[in-house]
Amino acid sequence: MPHDDGLDDFADLMASAPSGASHVSLSAEDAERLRRRRRRRRRGWLIAAGVVLAIVAGVGGYTAWALSAPLPALETTTRVPTVAPGAPAALAMPSGRAAAISVVGAAGDLGAAGLHAVSGDDQPRPIASISKLITALVVLDAHPLQSADDPGPTITFDKADHDLYDQYYVLGATVAAMPTGSSMSLYDALTTMLLPSASNYADAVAMWAFGSRSGYVSATRTWLQAHQLNGTTIVEPTGIDERNTSTPSDLLAIGQLAAANPALARITSMPSATVPAVGEVDNTNDLLGSDGVTGLKTGNLGAGTFALLYTATSNPGLGEPLKIVGVSLDGQSREQVDADVTTALRSVAAGVHLVPVAKVGTPVGTVTSPWGGEAQLVLSRDESLLTWSDTPITASITLTIAPTGQDGQQIGIATWTSGGRSASVAVAVRGTIAPPDDWWKLTHPSLLGGPAPSPSPSVSPSPTPTPGG
Repeated sequence: MPHDDGLDDFADLMASAPSGASHVSLSAEDAERLRRRRRRRRRGWLIAAGVVLAIVAGVGGYTAWALSAPLPALETTTRVPTVAPGAPAALAMPSGRAAAISVVGAAGDLGAAGLHAVSGDDQPRPIASISKLITALVVLDAHPLQSADDPGPTITFDKADHDLYDQYYVLGATVAAMPTGSSMSLYDALTTMLLPSASNYADAVAMWAFGSRSGYVSATRTWLQAHQLNGTTIVEPTGIDERNTSTPSDLLAIGQLAAANPALARITSMPSATVPAVGEVDNTNDLLGSDGVTGLKTGNLGAGTFALLYTATSNPGLGEPLKIVGVSLDGQSREQVDADVTTALRSVAAGVHLVPVAKVGTPVGTVTSPWGGEAQLVLSRDESLLTWSDTPITASITLTIAPTGQDGQQIGIATWTSGGRSASVAVAVRGTIAPPDDWWKLTHPSLLGGPAPSPSPSVSPSPTPTPGG
C-alpha cells in the first residue's frame, strides 16, 4: 500500500513525543528532517511534470517532422521494346545467264566486305567490246594520265592508221573517222574508242602505245598476271575476236580497276562527247543515268553474247552512297541485258526497309511509390528507323531525370539502333501518383527523407543531499 510522506512524518513525531503531552514540541533535528522530506516530495513532482512535458514535446516534434519530411523517391522499372529486323536483302539475278554484282559502302550495314551475288557459272566466255576497256587500262598503265583533266600525250595518225577504218568497217565493227595526219590527245582517243566503241581507234591506240599488236598482247598478258586475272585471255585490242574471253569474277575486278581510274571513270560516265577531227560521239551504254548507272562498257558479238560491265551508285539513305560494280553476260539482246541490270539494281534499293520501332502510348515500364501508387511509362510518339536487310535492331531506355508522378512528365529516352543509324523517342509518365496520407507518413518514419528529430533528453532526479549532522 502506498505511503504518504506527510502522514509518515506525523506518525514519527507522535511516536517520539512524551506520553500524555498535550502540546507537540519539535526538536531542531525533527524539524530539519521534515523539511528535507518536503523538498524531496516537491522535487518528485517537478520531475514527473518534466517527463510529461518532454513526452508531449517529443510527440509534437515527431509529428511535425513526419508530416513535413521529404517523401521517398519513386521507383521505376523499364522493359526494352524489342523490334524484329527487316527481311533479308535478296539481290535479283537473271536465270540461265551469267551475272555478278558487288555492293560496297555503309559498312555498318553491309560489313567491310560488302554484298555479293552471282548467277550462272564462272567460266570464261566472249566479252566482245568490253575488251576495249581492258585495252584502255593497259595503255594507261604504260602512259598514265595524271588526272581526269590531263589530256595526255598527242597521238598523230598516219596512213596505216587511216587504213584501219576500212579494215574494221568490212568486218562489221564500229568505226570512227581517222583522217591521215590528224592528231588528238590520248584522252580524246580513249573517248572515241570507249563511247561509240570505235574498233579502229582501239587498234591504233594499242599500236601507238606498244609498237605493234604483238607488243600490245604481250603487255596485256603481263598486266593480267600482275592483277591475278587468270581467267581472262586477250588476243587483240578490240574484242572482235571471240577468243577474247573472261569470267564474271574477273570482270568484276576489271570493273573495279576502271572505276578507280579518274580518267576512265569520267569518260565512261559521259552520254556523249565532241572529239576534234571526229565530231560528236554517243555512248553505247543506254542505261547511263538510269537507276544510278555511271559506266562502264557494253559489248556484243551477236545473240547470246550481249554484255554490260557497269558501275552504279545507289543512295537509299544508309548514310553514305552504295557503290556497285556488276556484269551481265549471255544476253540475247541489248534490251534483255538492260532489263537484267535494272532488276538487279532495284533489288539493291529494295534491301532498305523503313521499320516502325515506336508507337505512341506503348507501355515500356512503370513508376511505383512505396505507399502503393502506380503509373505507366509510355512512348511519346510514333517513330521509324531506316535499316538494311536483316541487320539487327537494338533497343535501350535511358532515364535522365527522377519521376515526380505527374502525368505527362518526360523522364527519359528510348533509342533504337541499326547499322550506323538510330531513332529516339521520349519516354513519358502516363497517370498521376497522389502523395501519401498523414497516417502513412506517421507510421513509416524509416522511409521518409531528411534527419529525424533528436530524442528529448532524459530527465534524471537530482542527487539526494547527504543529511547534515
